Amino acid sequence: MSAWELHMKSAWLGTAIVLIAGYAHPVWAWQGKVIRVADGDSVWVRPKQGGQPVSLRIDGIDAPEICQAGGQAARKALAARLMGRTVQVLPRHQDDYGRTLAAVSLDGEDMGGWMVGQGHAWAYRQGSGAYLALQVQAQTAALGVFADSNALHPRFFRKQHGPCYR
Repeated sequence: MSAWELHMKSAWLGTAIVLIAGYAHPVWAWQGKVIRVADGDSVWVRPKQGGQPVSLRIDGIDAPEICQAGGQAARKALAARLMGRTVQVLPRHQDDYGRTLAAVSLDGEDMGGWMVGQGHAWAYRQGSGAYLALQVQAQTAALGVFADSNALHPRFFRKQHGPCYR
């Protein structure tokens, strides 16, 4: 095997192939320790292999703003679940603010789905998100933010009040 073939073979170790829009894309999954929970959908993870902590936004969900009703409860729930624990990170893309949007899982459980199912976040795309069924269940059970029939989706909160400053 040539040096190039050996390099390419080793480069693919730890890589998952994900189908996005009908095309196969290599995605580098990694593990790390959660060192900070900023709010109900944003965490800082220190990679297991070393290096600087990475700011991640959990893809597919929108938790209440930290200054919004339910925002502190969402952050506390996510912190209680993840702080100091090793998680698996599957980066998907970057948002407009340069943050990495990623699927984050703990012991195989998807944390985006967990947050929506507990009533601490909305499915990101109302009506078409991967977590919509979980949101409907949380709404039906009046869990978390859905206990308040007047709960305002974070997108509308930000439009009315702007972002919260931490």
